[in-house]
Amino acid sequence: MRNMRQMAMWGGLLLLAGCGGPSAGPLDHSGPVADWRFYGGDEGGSHFSPATQITPANVEALKPAWTYHIGMLDVPEGVSPTFEATPIVADGRMFVCSGLGKVAAVDPETGKEIWSYTRKTDPTNAYLINCRGVTYHNDTTAQAANAECAARVLVGSVDGRLSALDAKTGQLCPSFGDKGVLDLTKGLGPVKPADYAISSPPVVIDGKIVLGGRVPDNMRVDVPAGVIRAFDLHTGKLAWAWNPLPPGMTDAANAPAGEPYVRATANAWAPLSADPARNLVFVPTGNAGPDHVGIDRGGRDYWSSSIVALDAKTGQPRWRFQTVHHDVWDYDVPAQPTLFELKRDGKTIPALAQATKQGHIFILNRETGEPLFGVEERPVPQDGALPGEKLSPTQPFPTDPAMIVRRDMTEDDMWGFTPWDKAKCRDLFRSANWKGVFTPPSTRGTIFFPSFMGVNNWGGLAIDPVNQIMVVNTTQVPAIVKMVPRAETDKLLAGGKRMLPSFGSPYGNTMDPMLSPFGAPCVKPPWGTLLAIDLKTKTKLWEVPLGSTRDMAPWPMWMNLGVPNMGGAAVTASGVVFIGATTDNFLRAFDIRTGRELWKGRLPAGGQATPVTYRLKKDGKQYVTIAAGGHKYLGTKIGDSLVTFALDTK
Repeated sequence: MRNMRQMAMWGGLLLLAGCGGPSAGPLDHSGPVADWRFYGGDEGGSHFSPATQITPANVEALKPAWTYHIGMLDVPEGVSPTFEATPIVADGRMFVCSGLGKVAAVDPETGKEIWSYTRKTDPTNAYLINCRGVTYHNDTTAQAANAECAARVLVGSVDGRLSALDAKTGQLCPSFGDKGVLDLTKGLGPVKPADYAISSPPVVIDGKIVLGGRVPDNMRVDVPAGVIRAFDLHTGKLAWAWNPLPPGMTDAANAPAGEPYVRATANAWAPLSADPARNLVFVPTGNAGPDHVGIDRGGRDYWSSSIVALDAKTGQPRWRFQTVHHDVWDYDVPAQPTLFELKRDGKTIPALAQATKQGHIFILNRETGEPLFGVEERPVPQDGALPGEKLSPTQPFPTDPAMIVRRDMTEDDMWGFTPWDKAKCRDLFRSANWKGVFTPPSTRGTIFFPSFMGVNNWGGLAIDPVNQIMVVNTTQVPAIVKMVPRAETDKLLAGGKRMLPSFGSPYGNTMDPMLSPFGAPCVKPPWGTLLAIDLKTKTKLWEVPLGSTRDMAPWPMWMNLGVPNMGGAAVTASGVVFIGATTDNFLRAFDIRTGRELWKGRLPAGGQATPVTYRLKKDGKQYVTIAAGGHKYLGTKIGDSLVTFALDTK
């Protein structure tokens, strides 16, 4: 977390930094070959690999195999550069992107660059520079005809463009958009710099590219629509558009004069999922802006903070499931919906698992949107709300305890390394409102637990579909959000105060992690965990602290407390869970059956990304790769490395 290097008084258990072990001996070549063709491993985002060469018994023999440097990002002061991409491994090549428009194809077994392409973008005014992944599509019919761009790589950018590249050469596909580039800001109405960005890879289904986009949070009320659009895969021509409007409202009747869409509707910045067999696209939506003031939304949050199933042919909604009603906590649905087959009573049910910022995991029937695990509406706090705010009296909660991965918190949970800093944390707790999760934003200040970063974020979750085990990493850190009336906000901004202005709204706001004077979270650890849930029995199998204070505190003050994290996990058919994500610079391996840490490998920078694993040839090695690019807001070291490990057979 921010300022954690100030923790000079930390003390405790010494961690060993070793990143390897004995030789694995002769490799087992009996298992399957496996690539990683999609952002989430498959179209449904399971983060699962059938690869079995690396096992709990030999994973300690992993050693660095190769490192590729995509290039450091040169960005203006105050802008956060992050290299947190999940690479794609398909048809013998690895494809990866960086936040300022570079895409590279590298040899997955050696790390040697095959080609690279850079489309220069202007990061001015952007608050976050990232590209979390690319999309690969191979048209087998076109391949047979040796057509240009038969296999193509699709990549979005921070300035709202979508490029199509020939996967063989890295050249732009000339028949797509304008000579290979589609300007996604066109047709949205007025778009200011940094108003519209693509950070997540699109999905390809039914011959179409389907994607949402990211709009600014808490900057102003008048932002572009959160419209979901589909474009022809080969030409880039618009096929359909769905703007998430409430019932009774239409773009034709309600959009500003001369504009195509009602503005400031709920957007979808996280990755989408696709189900080609049912021709459905699953959209995780954010909350309609501004994040913490819903007074003037006018019903525009009807589709917000939801999972929405769209017909891939027409773009029409089939169903929705709302995870937060009238969301004023910035509890976007932050992660790709995870599609899997739930085995129950001898039957197989098409299911969807959704991780959320508030720490609720919802398991739904992906054909109907109906919960497959229990969900009930529970009363939530109402006192202290802003005047004119119409809060929902209830919110949906899973009824199975294992599906709530957020801890509860009281004043007794305030924590410190000494009585002095613990008392300071108690003072912070008493200075703000807290009646439990969904306590409304207020001018006094409200504790958000989980914070706006969420228990879970874009890293999502991973599922072993064979053993029906779900793996989730969590962050357990509170924050304080204070709403500031418009006139006072404007005065503070004029005086140089750094805060979120929400121009056009009755309120601006401040938001700060709830940290002690030493920079540590005020709540008792663990601040980050890794856990597994048995989907057959709906019970938690295990939960362990994830990560140490190394790289945030000086030696010998490294402690296995479990730390804030950002990124996701990958699971293998052999029962190994790989995850980076933590504020210490390690990639780790865990036993999915027990939660025991089996191995950790040192990274040159923060591993705020999701690892991938693959094996290209029957007589070849299984590799594990992760982007080590760091994250400004977590305080980890910034880098540009794509780091790959394999078993040492010497």
